[in-house]
Amino acid sequence: MQDKIGILKEWIDKCDNIVFFGGAGVSTESGVPDFRSKDGLYNQHDVRFDRYRPEYLLSHSCLIDEPKVYFEFHRQKMDTREIEPNYAHKYLAGLERQGKLKAVVTQNIDGLHQKAGSRKVYEIHGSALRNYCMKCGKVYPEDYIFNSTEDVPHCDCGGVIRPDITLYEECLPDDAVNHAVEAISKAQMLIIGGTSLTVYPAASYINYFRGQYLAVINRDRLDISRFGAQTLMIEDSIGKVFKSIDGVN
Repeated sequence: MQDKIGILKEWIDKCDNIVFFGGAGVSTESGVPDFRSKDGLYNQHDVRFDRYRPEYLLSHSCLIDEPKVYFEFHRQKMDTREIEPNYAHKYLAGLERQGKLKAVVTQNIDGLHQKAGSRKVYEIHGSALRNYCMKCGKVYPEDYIFNSTEDVPHCDCGGVIRPDITLYEECLPDDAVNHAVEAISKAQMLIIGGTSLTVYPAASYINYFRGQYLAVINRDRLDISRFGAQTLMIEDSIGKVFKSIDGVN
């Protein structure tokens, strides 16, 4: 493991165009549950929601057809306003300040990268910290849905106020996706962390990488043999790995 940490540090030290592509595993160390693990949202027993498929509760269909159910689930399970960034978020923000990290591409909707100080973050699944009216487009503050006394929050125009996240059955935001693909395609080094690369189309964006170094940090081994770059697979938590890098002289 220490040999791999040394290689990772060497690559980071020599590169000045790094892009990070991250998933739920980046935020689990802050206490944000992922979706599919044994302790994830999809496996949490809750009598209010047990009769629904987990994917349905995070779908456009649920928002439109059963909005009370959707917003109850959102308020109970998606509130990360009091969650703090962990070491991984802070380390990446530090790399950006050094001018080495050019972008974070995240599948997470918790805003923790920005909270840690990262500025160039492409949220390809949106953010639970932004809200807007589905009818007129008016923007509402991050607390609005969580603090609303209405079961289904409404705008002055009568439209439903929803979080700016990408639900099942919805397309990913073009602007974030285009910027993410451009950053990945131009990167000298791509670090993939805390993701199983099973959520599409997001996972397909790493196929645009044409750089020299590819490092994957994940608790479970992933197949990265298809990439022509020099590759490194580290099976561990991303926060632990980044702490180890700082400990290497």
